[in-house]
This record gives sequence, structure tokens and C-alpha cells, in this order.
Amino acid sequence: MIWRSWDLNLKVRLFGELITHTFFWMYFPFMAIYFSDTFGKDVAGLLLMVPPLLGMLSNLFGGYLADRVGRRFTMLLSLCTSTVMFALFAFSPSPWIDYIAFIGIGIAGALYWPASSAMVADLTTEEDRRIVFATFYTAMNIGVVAGPVLGSVFFVHYRPQLLMFCTIVELLFAITVFFLIKETLPEHVRQEKAKERFSLTQQFKSYAIIFRDKAFALYIGAGILIAIGFMQLDIYMALYVKEHVMQQPLFSWGNWTYSVGGTSAFGWLMALNGFLVVLFTLPVTRWFENWSDRNSLVISSILFGLGLFLMAFTTNIWLLFGCMAILTFGELMRTPVAQSFISKYSPEDARGQYMGASSLQFSIGRFIAPLTIGLSQWLAPVGVFGVILGLTLVSAYLYIILFRMIGAKEVSKSS
Repeated sequence: MIWRSWDLNLKVRLFGELITHTFFWMYFPFMAIYFSDTFGKDVAGLLLMVPPLLGMLSNLFGGYLADRVGRRFTMLLSLCTSTVMFALFAFSPSPWIDYIAFIGIGIAGALYWPASSAMVADLTTEEDRRIVFATFYTAMNIGVVAGPVLGSVFFVHYRPQLLMFCTIVELLFAITVFFLIKETLPEHVRQEKAKERFSLTQQFKSYAIIFRDKAFALYIGAGILIAIGFMQLDIYMALYVKEHVMQQPLFSWGNWTYSVGGTSAFGWLMALNGFLVVLFTLPVTRWFENWSDRNSLVISSILFGLGLFLMAFTTNIWLLFGCMAILTFGELMRTPVAQSFISKYSPEDARGQYMGASSLQFSIGRFIAPLTIGLSQWLAPVGVFGVILGLTLVSAYLYIILFRMIGAKEVSKSS
């Protein structure tokens, strides 16, 4: 699917999400460090479990809204909420207000993504979805290249100004969506949903039906385990690098040396992750487009866990770059396949809800992930990273069971 043939909705959102994610990655990776320094590790670990818990409910509600009143309305609600929360964060007088604003931003983001993913699925064919989702993933990760490096300076020294810029960017994106984005929820679905009376009970009943699908529930379970590992990039890996990676030369030329360590080393590692994602998401998607969803998800889980585990054995920045390359390759194999899988699996009239339910794997993973901060008080880094590797290997095994189950269903249907 070539760029010129894309719907205007996709083009506008591609650029909008690229810009907003650039600013997002200038502050988000440093929040675990910020709250750990402010409240202490034990308290921070507990506090960081709350936003994902609320995000789970927001994901479900966002998916429900996306199917009932539309993708566009849900996205606008999210962007307006995040604008207000960023403004509160920028002018916050205390760390507790910072925390409340951080929760609000997380809720807004959780509302946005089911509608956003459903809109992509609405506007693409099954054959094109992997490439389109991969393109969006590439665009969003362009911000990961520069964001953490810039954030290591601006978040530490100019935090209110940075958050004020985030407020302005979110507001401008909301205005753009209001004027340029058109609704993509199929009209017959909207008319059918309009006949239904809004009810929280009905909402939870509809999700209960989804989760009674054993294959889908297994997919969520496997995704939760890999999400716990993925969230460690901003949680335990951030703390590990800050505490164990001492100042060391990164580049040298004659008598000139550029050194990194601690927070700056973490910024460079995250920048490398983003740089590799930007360069290789589309090539990797094309290289493995003939691979089955099963093989892509299984191998990606193994590579991601292995890349993190190997970090426990070195504090050399260049070897850590190598570990980051391994886990990033696993990430690149997984993301477009996972998004495409749900698009194929979900029925048209419940696509937003399936996207919202699918997002639960990240919300639940983010909820559980901060426990590694407390775990690090009792275990050495090799122990913590070993636990993470174990979770990703179990995830790979669950994907194997999942596709056996799907294969058995398809055989029974055809017979």
C-alpha cells in the first residue's frame, strides 16, 4: 500500500502521532527515576502500579466508546484530557500533583489507542495492515531516537517548560483531529449501537463475551508476560543503568572524549532503541511478511527476553548497545504482527472493543512491571533479569499453545 493511496485520516494521524510521541519520549522514560528519587524505591514501585490499573479500565471504556459513538470522538476526548493534564503537570506545585497529572496523562493515552488502532483497521485491507501498522510504529518511534537524549537535559533542567510545550502540542493535535479527521466507524454499526441504551453493565457483559473466547484470553495472557518485560526498559533497566553503569568514554578523538554514565547512558540506550526501530521496522516487516504469526511472536518473545537478560552481565556501554540491538530486533518482529493479528481476529462490529481488550495486555503488564523495583532490593541484577527472561519464555510457550488451539478450530470448522 503506497503512501499516495493512503486515506487523509491516516496521513494526518501519522504526522500528529509522530510529533506527540517525540515530546512524550522526552519525559516518560525518566518518570520511574523521578518518582524513585522523590518518594523512594518502595513507595515509587507501589505508586507506579496505579496508573496502569486505571489504564485498564480506560482501555476498555475507550474501546467501548470507539464502537458506540465513534473513533474520532474518542480520540478527541483523549487529546483534550491529555492537554489539561499536561498543563497541570507543567504548573504543579508539588510531587503529588505531578503524580496525579501523570495518572491523568496515562488515562488519556489508554482512551486513545483502541480508537486509533480501530481506525487503521477500518481504512486498510487485511493484506496491507502489517505494513501500515509498521509505518505508524516507525513514525511513533522516531521520537524515541531524539526524545530520551533531549529529555536527559530538558526534563532534568527545564521540566516546566518541556511540559508546557507538551501541552501546546497536544492542543494543536486535538484541533487538527477536530477539523481534518473524519469518522470511520461503519454507519450500519453506529446505527445499530445507537439503538442500545448506554449501560456500564452492558459494557462489561460485552467484554465478558470477548474474554470467554479461550484463544483470545490465551493471547492476552501471553501478551501480559511479554509486556512486563517490555515495560522494564523504562523501569528496572532505567534503574540498573543509573546505579551500575559508571561514567565511561562513548566517543573519543585525539584528546577529546565524550563520556556517558547513569542517566545519560540510559538516554543513549533508549535513543539507540528508537533509532533501530525507525531504520528497521519496515525492512524487518517485509523480510518476515511470509512468516506465520506464530513463528514471529514466539521468536520475538525469546529474543526480547534474551537481550534484557544479557544486560545483567555487563556495564560496558557498547556491550549494552549490543544487548539493546537483540531485544529491539525481537520488538520489531512482534509489533506489526500483534496489531495485524487482532485486526484479523476481531469482528467488524466489535473491533474497537477487541482493540481495547487487546490493550489490556500492556496495561496489566505495566501494572505488574514496577514490582521489579522492589524485587531489586532483594535480588542481584542477574536475578531480576533472570525473572524477566523466564516470563518471556513462558510467553513464547503460550503463543505455541494459542496457535495450536486456533489451528484445531479451523480444522473443525472445515470438516
